[in-house]
Amino acid sequence: MGNAKNYNLIIGGAITGIMLLFMLTGFFYTPHDPNIMNAELKFAGISFNHPFGNDNFGRDLLSRVMVGSFNTLYVAVLTVLCGTFFGVLIGALTGYYGGIIDEILMRINDTIFAFPSILLALVFVSILGSGRNNVIIALGIAFIPGFARIVRSEFLKHKKMDYIVSAHLAGIGDLRIIFRHILPNAAPVLLPAVMIGFNNAVLAEAGMSFLGIGVQPPDPSLGRMLSEAQSYMFRSPVMVLAPGIVLILIILGFSLLSDGLNKRP
Repeated sequence: MGNAKNYNLIIGGAITGIMLLFMLTGFFYTPHDPNIMNAELKFAGISFNHPFGNDNFGRDLLSRVMVGSFNTLYVAVLTVLCGTFFGVLIGALTGYYGGIIDEILMRINDTIFAFPSILLALVFVSILGSGRNNVIIALGIAFIPGFARIVRSEFLKHKKMDYIVSAHLAGIGDLRIIFRHILPNAAPVLLPAVMIGFNNAVLAEAGMSFLGIGVQPPDPSLGRMLSEAQSYMFRSPVMVLAPGIVLILIILGFSLLSDGLNKRP
């Protein structure tokens, strides 16, 4: 058991570290301009200057995958930050205070949670419009209920423990108890959920971009690249394989890392 836990953490951490480096590099540097078209290089195969080949417009696939993966990272990180911040806030307040606030917010939370996050995000995007920032807002709202439920359950468990009772008797204020005493103890449960949330955000962003309502052209996105490659997958398989493998590695790395963190003693 111990070895399995360590392997998940080590392998997941290694894959995640490599993919994060790859994605962040796409923000600072690419071998070629990802949006420059070249008719002479249409469907060009793998070469020294173009390690992933070129797409149907002659654009360098490596550069587009690098920038596309960064766009996916950007959306996923901001989505999880938004969902975590408001989810923790709602979960902490409802779990600690309870009462009518808990009833109202949790009923709203349960209503939102009843819908699949991607479906709910599609509803919000249809209202807000397509584009990267609107996708972040839509997914962020859809992710709030999951984090709120986790934090609330932890607060319900911890607020009755002896150390919290002692803190009340010592005259420590509610805000300090919430953020200095209970929340740090809820972090070990919250961290794996954040990793899973990141994976879900990556998949959701890729799915929405695949449908054409996420990152908009000419900016590349892994999901949109997969969508554009459908018609050419037999003529140029690398157009599908390049973004597809990168997407799989991102998800695999964070999944293993989450599993390793969740199984720590």
